[in-house]
Amino acid sequence: MLKVQIFKGEVVPFEFKLSAEKFCSEDFLDNGKFVGELEISGETVNNGEETIVRGKINCCKEFNCDRCLALSTINQIHEFEEEIDSAEIVEDLFDIGELVRDILIASQPIQNLCKADCKGLCPVCGQNLNDGECSCQRLSVDPRLAPLMNFKIEEV
Repeated sequence: MLKVQIFKGEVVPFEFKLSAEKFCSEDFLDNGKFVGELEISGETVNNGEETIVRGKINCCKEFNCDRCLALSTINQIHEFEEEIDSAEIVEDLFDIGELVRDILIASQPIQNLCKADCKGLCPVCGQNLNDGECSCQRLSVDPRLAPLMNFKIEEV
């Protein structure tokens, strides 16, 4: 549990450092896992009318690249600012654990790449094209469109 203090009319800072492996379960992400330490810092603000929790999460994610399958790691920083329902505040404490999990899940990219210009694998031999080209003939023509290759344009 990651409980933060909330006092009416005050700004209260918070900071947590915890094991990513313990905080995030094995099936937390479809592709990859968080490793090392999660660093969560921020503040709670209560102006008497509303309560806001804002801060940032520093983490490291380990994953297999979706194009070349290489094991990769990336450092991520996720900033957040959420208004908290007063019914969720118990004895001037609010558990931000669920909020942190939601932010980590929602902030993940759809495609995990080792680098933005990853070339992937050769579909013929499986060579990682980031390590160098192979000698395979990768140009393939859709058989339905193959007759168009015989089409000749005559110049006038």
